[in-house]
Amino acid sequence: MLHFDVMDGEFVPNFGISPPFIAAVRQITEVPFDVHIMVTHPLRYIDALAAAGADIITFHIESADKPEAVISTIKAHGLKSGLALSPKTPISAATPYLSDIDLVLPMSVEPGFGGQTFQYNTLEKIAALHQMNLKLEQPLEISVDGGVTTEIAPLAMRQGATILVAGTAIFGSKQPRAIIEKLRTTLA
Repeated sequence: MLHFDVMDGEFVPNFGISPPFIAAVRQITEVPFDVHIMVTHPLRYIDALAAAGADIITFHIESADKPEAVISTIKAHGLKSGLALSPKTPISAATPYLSDIDLVLPMSVEPGFGGQTFQYNTLEKIAALHQMNLKLEQPLEISVDGGVTTEIAPLAMRQGATILVAGTAIFGSKQPRAIIEKLRTTLA
């Protein structure tokens, strides 16, 4: 799948990809789109992202809109919903919503900036979420985003991560295809 970061310049200081960009990419591929929105008011973006071709929309529990409303709006579009947690946010903040979402994303870096180093305490969050996941009627995807490298990937997978988001490791490499293949091998 392709992972897109949408940023509003308010929730995080950077601006990211826009719905029109996602729509343009959708015209050339049917690969699933995982759209991570780092925005203060996610409800303002759901309709446009759904129309642009998102398959999964992941929003932050720390955003200003009520999580129930955001999840409901995403699901009303027939999309999968995800819930992201910034590094300092405890997983208990997501616990009430785990049975209502499809994906949980404990961020392993501060949201909004690429190229950061993986925060190893995220492995504990992944492991705890994995244990919770085992008790759910409908298991979640556990995504990890931020500082994911070919060295970090197997550590995260062993703790229960099912999706690895890698940006800098791929786009900063002189051999991006080799990095992608190594990450895929980790997933096998």
